Amino acid sequence: MTGDKSTSNPLEPFLLLMKNAKGAGAVSILTQALEAPNVYVFGELLDLPNVQELASGSHAPFFNLLNMFAYGTYREYKAEKANLPELSAVQLKKLRHLTVVSLATKSKCIPYSVLLEELDIQNVRNLEDLIIEGIYADIIHGKLDQKNQQLEVDYVIGRDIRPSAVTQMVSVLREWCTGCEAVLSGIETQILRANTNRETQIRTANQIEQEVASIKLTLKASHSQDTEEQMVTDSRVDLPSDKPKKSKTKGLRGSAATKLWK
Repeated sequence: MTGDKSTSNPLEPFLLLMKNAKGAGAVSILTQALEAPNVYVFGELLDLPNVQELASGSHAPFFNLLNMFAYGTYREYKAEKANLPELSAVQLKKLRHLTVVSLATKSKCIPYSVLLEELDIQNVRNLEDLIIEGIYADIIHGKLDQKNQQLEVDYVIGRDIRPSAVTQMVSVLREWCTGCEAVLSGIETQILRANTNRETQIRTANQIEQEVASIKLTLKASHSQDTEEQMVTDSRVDLPSDKPKKSKTKGLRGSAATKLWK
C-alpha cells in the first residue's frame, strides 16, 4: 500500500472536492463519484454537511440517488425511478454490480433466475457478461456454474451500512458474545471436571502403587524367613555324629582263613 490517500481510498478526491461545493456544484461532484471506477462505498460522502443539505429542495433526487447507491439495489431503484434521476450506462452497470454484492450477503449460491429478475436482464449471456466484468473489476470473486445455472460466490466487496441497521448489528453481536461466553463457561467446566478426574486417578494410582509396594515387601520378608528356616534345617541334617562308625569289613570265613594259613 502506498502513502497516496487517493490510491488507498478512491473516494478521497471527491471528498476533497466536496468540502466547499454547494448546490449544483455538489450535484456535479456526486454524479462523477457515482460513475467513477473503483468507487463502491459512499458513506463518507453522505456524512458531509453540505451533502446533507441536498436532502431538501430541488436537488433532493440526487441525494436520494446517492443513498440508493450506498444502500439500495436495482429493484429498489426501479420502484422509485419516477422520483430519481435517470441512470447513465456506467451508473446502471455499477448499481447492478452492487445489487449482486447485496444478494451475495444472503446466499453464496445465487440462481441465474434470481439474478435475471433482480437485475432486469433479459438473457443469460448478458448476465454472465455482467458478472465477468464484476469479477475483473475485483468486486466479486466466484465462478459461473453454467451446468446448474447459478453463481457461486467466494467473496464480494463490502457495502455501506444503513444507520437503522446498526442497532440490529449491535444486537446480533451481543447475542454472539453471549453465546461465546456460554461456550467458554462450558469449556471451563469441562476443564475443571477433567482436572478433578485426573487428580482422582493420580491418587488412585499412588494408592495402588503403595499397596503393591507393601505387598512386595511382605512377600520379600516372607521369602527371607522361609529361606532362613530352610538353611537352619539343612545345617541340622549335615552335623557330624559323635558315635563311632561300625566297620563294614566282615571277618573271613574259616575255610578261607585255613587256606590262607596253609
